[in-house]
Amino acid sequence: MKFHVTALSMVYLASECSAFTANSNSFQATRRLSSTALSAKRVSFKEESRKKLVDGINQVANAVKVTLGPKGRNVVLERNYGAPEIVNDGVTIAREISLADPECNVGVRLVQEVASKSDSKAGDGTTTSTIMTQAIVNNGMKAVTSGVNPIALNAGIKKSAGMVAAKIKELSQKINGVEDLQSVATIASGSVDMGRIIAQAFDKVGENGSTVIEESQTLFDEIEFTEGLTIDRGYISPYFVKDQERQVAELVNPRILVTDAKIDNVNEIVPLLEQLVKTKEPVLMIAEDVTGDALSALVVNKMRGVLDVVAIRAPGFGQRRKAYLQDIAIATGATYVAEEVGITLDSVTTDMLGTADRCVIAKELTTIVTDGKQEDAVIARIAQIKREGEEADTDFDRDKAQERVAALGGGIARIKVGAATETELKDKKLRYEDALNSVQSARELGIVPGGGACLAYIQDQFTDEILAAFDDEDQRAGAAILMKSLSEPCCQVAENAGVEGAVVLSKIVELTREKGFGHGWDASKNNYCDLMEAGVVDPAKVTINAVENSASVAGLVLTTECLVTEIPVFESEEDMQRRFDAEGMGMGMV
Repeated sequence: MKFHVTALSMVYLASECSAFTANSNSFQATRRLSSTALSAKRVSFKEESRKKLVDGINQVANAVKVTLGPKGRNVVLERNYGAPEIVNDGVTIAREISLADPECNVGVRLVQEVASKSDSKAGDGTTTSTIMTQAIVNNGMKAVTSGVNPIALNAGIKKSAGMVAAKIKELSQKINGVEDLQSVATIASGSVDMGRIIAQAFDKVGENGSTVIEESQTLFDEIEFTEGLTIDRGYISPYFVKDQERQVAELVNPRILVTDAKIDNVNEIVPLLEQLVKTKEPVLMIAEDVTGDALSALVVNKMRGVLDVVAIRAPGFGQRRKAYLQDIAIATGATYVAEEVGITLDSVTTDMLGTADRCVIAKELTTIVTDGKQEDAVIARIAQIKREGEEADTDFDRDKAQERVAALGGGIARIKVGAATETELKDKKLRYEDALNSVQSARELGIVPGGGACLAYIQDQFTDEILAAFDDEDQRAGAAILMKSLSEPCCQVAENAGVEGAVVLSKIVELTREKGFGHGWDASKNNYCDLMEAGVVDPAKVTINAVENSASVAGLVLTTECLVTEIPVFESEEDMQRRFDAEGMGMGMV
């Protein structure tokens, strides 16, 4: 025994020495690399720095804006591997662009920030926000060059953006039924069929349900609904399965044990099992794990027909696991069994167990169809989880909160996207995701006329009112720049459809002055009409975020006075080869 320990120790010491030698060589190589590849910085000031930023912004915006509207064009993205990707999604295009000039590339990064903010907050509106950013920056640069104070200009832009957002909220209308949902989804996806499927999914799962987009192996789009509370864990042992053909275990009117304990000693649960055998009630056991003689006893009793039981592991990890278990306990009316709340397994009685109409346990998924007895408690729990999601610091935590709400609330709709090619599949998934996000935004703050008509109406009707709120001349100039940018999305929709944007804008203004808010141009049908009645609508939240995000980033550009970037170091092939050879020799030395 002593020999084996010594041998293992020697192997460990040898490996440690090897690691030390490798680390030393790596350190020397890193020193050589840093001495040869260290780049200097370029510093530019004032108009020179801003001009480079604007050049980068314009290049991204010009690539993105061609996708706006029902007749927007596609953009082809080259890949280092695989086939080129054809996309019509603004944020995807913006993220792919990187310029050789480091100073221009900073402008690119700023537009990417605008697009990402719009995408994360509202899930759509990235192209609109990019177009408005371009308009505000270009007009703002002219103002700064002419001597306007950039700080006051930025203040005017931001304040007027808030006033425009307030007007959008006043003009928005609440979602009224499935038809409005379908209209929003159709506009966002550019497809009537996609709009119908999204609306069907939202209508089925309700306000608290969840809709997810998945890839399908077929050529067609399908939708599947999962009712009840779903847990991404299956049976611990296949011996719990009765239905060998479907490979699922089904419990009707079961009792449910919810605990964060690890069950490995059967004696801890014998008192409870004896009570259940007397009542002949099936039982679902949800625990951290079930192992050892406890698992063996459950399997034997199941196979002999003494007790209809299935055990599954609790979902999640750490604190999140406890939260999931508490959700399940509330939904089923069970008592959460944990030492931290002073309840041990050997003290559990049948009145601490939850109930359900039915439980279906598959290899990797468990569905609990609740009996509705805990509706008030579930509603309160959902409200609590929503608050936690709103206060969460990361997107991951917010997504997990939404998953918990969906599991408790109304089930899950899975849209399975099919296509003939991988390129088409990626494009369809992006369109579905845009539509999904747009519908979620529309349910929050309502809808407004689409096609840029809402912003064009605000520009025509409220410019004088908003400008009158500014006493400072430079701030008023900033507000005027933002108000001027409001017509850009409408004009770009027309340009992409092959029509003169200024002509369409003047006709919309004339129409709204004559017939009121809501009228505009339906680009898909080349028709002037009541857009709300025609179903050409945008979520108010998406429009608001586009205005606020574009104003925020444009203000940063206009107040930039200095730009610091790295000067790229270009090595010849001979220099690169010599450096790699030197590094290789260094790494090979012991």
